[in-house]
Amino acid sequence: MKKLIFALVATLFVLGGCSEDKIIGTWLQPIPGMEDEFQGIRLNKDGSADSVNMRTLQYDHWQRKGDVLILTGQSIGNHQTITIREEYKIQKLDNHTLELYGGGSFLKYTR
Repeated sequence: MKKLIFALVATLFVLGGCSEDKIIGTWLQPIPGMEDEFQGIRLNKDGSADSVNMRTLQYDHWQRKGDVLILTGQSIGNHQTITIREEYKIQKLDNHTLELYGGGSFLKYTR
């Protein structure tokens, strides 16, 4: 019985880790009105984050809580810098697609 419980716990741990690993990496989307250019986010394994091709929105950290992605960073513009915290519900996540919904916005990224 102990072996069965250990195997079940180990399987759940491995499966949980796999879904977390899927989100790590660089996610891009076309820039509205400039479909030949891309912008996005880079989610690093250590919890740090980077904005890709977005000068006024600088992400620095990310966190995942279940199906919620939390991004923090700085919004830079009009001679001021504002700390931001954005929360998005993960609608879809696989090896090639990340779809997020939050704050009235739907964001679709690909690798």
